[in-house]
Amino acid sequence: MYTFRGKYERISAENYEEMLKVLDVNLLLRKAATASTPTLEITEEDGVWTFKTSTTLKTMEMKFKLKEPFDETTPDGREVTTLVTFENSRFITVQTAKKEGEKSTKSTRKMVG
Repeated sequence: MYTFRGKYERISAENYEEMLKVLDVNLLLRKAATASTPTLEITEEDGVWTFKTSTTLKTMEMKFKLKEPFDETTPDGREVTTLVTFENSRFITVQTAKKEGEKSTKSTRKMVG
């Protein structure tokens, strides 16, 4: 898994705009998010992983230890408890909403290369 440290460019995002609609992200932000080509930089030091996602509009950073839940606020403002695991060359991120009525999400980053 340590071979996945480095910089990556998104090559696909199936159903991304539909997911943003379900999360009630407004039209302007959805269009900006789907028009951008983010770069993901993955680093790891002493078991702490960092995912730094950069676009021309914004840079976001997520720090975590695999299989250890942590609290965060998502870019769309949801308060969640997040758990990241690594399975079959994929980083799987599950974000469980803390507030009733808000959405929980699961995303998979398949590392190819």
